[in-house]
Amino acid sequence: MSFADLLTEDRRLVLLCLLDLAPAAQANTYVLASGLREMAHNCSQDQVETDAAWLAEQGLVAVKELESVRVVQLTARGADVAAGRARVPGVKRPVPGV
Repeated sequence: MSFADLLTEDRRLVLLCLLDLAPAAQANTYVLASGLREMAHNCSQDQVETDAAWLAEQGLVAVKELESVRVVQLTARGADVAAGRARVPGVKRPVPGV
């Protein structure tokens, strides 16, 4: 696995974890991008949008369009992956106790 793949998997896990902490388990992609940058993921808005779409394809989030803003909602399956109760290839597993 390449370093770029490791970063992608970690970024997807962090997105799920951020949503798990968000009020009503949802946030727009601009807020998620800011949260990712705070967690040392120097990513573009396009990467966040792409990851949100990929996570939606896996059934881990739902994405809805409100005007020009995309709102991402964590699903029950996504919460299980964020907590390490389920595994999805392409998303890093959380480290226990961290």
